[in-house]
Amino acid sequence: MYDQNNIFARILRNEIPCQKIAEDEWFLSFYDVAPKAVVHALVIPKGPYKNIHDFISNAEAERVVCFWKGVDTTITLLSLKENGYRLIENTGNNSHQEVPHFHVHILGGQDLGPKLVKS
Repeated sequence: MYDQNNIFARILRNEIPCQKIAEDEWFLSFYDVAPKAVVHALVIPKGPYKNIHDFISNAEAERVVCFWKGVDTTITLLSLKENGYRLIENTGNNSHQEVPHFHVHILGGQDLGPKLVKS
């Protein structure tokens, strides 16, 4: 069940402010409040989707395509295409998904090092 009071749902309802990068009827992108890189943005779909599986299974095709175009728009606005960036999408407990609303992290603006830290 989708939590209507998660922080991203509240941001979408304008109950909590964010530093917006881009927005249209399908998505919202904004800067992460606890950045893990020089550039750290989040892109969220407008709609109650818990994770990527929920989004792909339940959103209409136009919404899925327009969301990913929003990710690309955000990358362009952040001037990350030339030097590269990393996309991260966390789903579930093992990935440490912190907010139960589907979202993509865009990190860049620096050398991001190896993909994973070995434990």
